[in-house]
Amino acid sequence: MIEIHRAGDRFCTVGEGVSTWHSFSYGAHYDPANVGFGPIVAINTEHVEAGQGYEAHRHADVEIVTWVLQGVLRHDDSTGHSGTIRVGTAQRLSAGTGVEHSERNASTEVPLAFVQMMLVSEREGEPEYVQREVVPGTGLVPTVAVHAPAELFVVRLAAGDIVTVPASRRSLIHVTAGSIQLDDNARHSNTVLQPGDEARLTAAGEYDLRAIGAADALIWQLQR
Repeated sequence: MIEIHRAGDRFCTVGEGVSTWHSFSYGAHYDPANVGFGPIVAINTEHVEAGQGYEAHRHADVEIVTWVLQGVLRHDDSTGHSGTIRVGTAQRLSAGTGVEHSERNASTEVPLAFVQMMLVSEREGEPEYVQREVVPGTGLVPTVAVHAPAELFVVRLAAGDIVTVPASRRSLIHVTAGSIQLDDNARHSNTVLQPGDEARLTAAGEYDLRAIGAADALIWQLQR
């Protein structure tokens, strides 16, 4: 089964200097048919104006994975970690029994855009922080490990490039730049995905991603 979720169908919440495009149910935008996909419970595309951001807020029992698309993100949390996350850096914060973190645009001039994803965590105990530099390539490039039955990969394709994604119980494609054609080999069908679009595949076997132009995507391979 393949579900296509278009960027225009995501709902948006707006705060002071920030806007968030949500892939799954959130707050007043509750949809009982869209509360998660496997262990994934949130994929949010955040746009933060220069000098703005989120003050300290609390999470528990989730894996929080962040991937910056533009600008520089300033991160501070109650584990004592602080610093900046730039394009090409993947961050994972395991909330454990509870953690507070704040996220702000580190620039007073350049807008910030990032994708933040949350999964139900299998880790108990104290929070844990990991940050890793990632160089995207034409193949599936791993990012950071999570305490969940899931792996996150990033792919960067030039026009005409093709990458084959192995079969998995579930797979999710989130396009972050450019246009990608999803070729479902089992059904001999194809779908074009644009920035912000998602394809969610369940027991679909391996599939191909073909770049129509230069394109980037985040890909989750899920074991449940």
